[in-house]
Amino acid sequence: MGKSKQIGNHKSDKKKNISKTWKTKRRTKDLDQIHSDMKPETAAKLMHQEVDYDVTGCAQHYCIHCARYFVDMRSLKEHFKTKVHKKRLKQLREEPYTQAEAERAAGMGSYIPPKTIEVKTQPVEEDMD
Repeated sequence: MGKSKQIGNHKSDKKKNISKTWKTKRRTKDLDQIHSDMKPETAAKLMHQEVDYDVTGCAQHYCIHCARYFVDMRSLKEHFKTKVHKKRLKQLREEPYTQAEAERAAGMGSYIPPKTIEVKTQPVEEDMD
């Protein structure tokens, strides 16, 4: 008989559910939360935040679509060119899931396909450098 691959999980209460720890380690905002952040009034607040020394880059360089802070404008611009950002833009094209859509899926109405939304990368202000 071979030795078990999982070693030492039963010794401590802290490690009892390690799968949950790994799943939530890099938890980001869901797509519907990002859609609510993309509304003009909310987006303006996120783009022009007050200086906060506890956040990366003093909360001055923020990507709305990915819900991430960056150290400086250069790293934010580099992020706009990455696969991660482009993939997120593609995911955000689809309209967010609503309660009405859930009811239609449960048989309480006719199916209406989700609409596509035009999503572009946020404008970058050069004077912040």
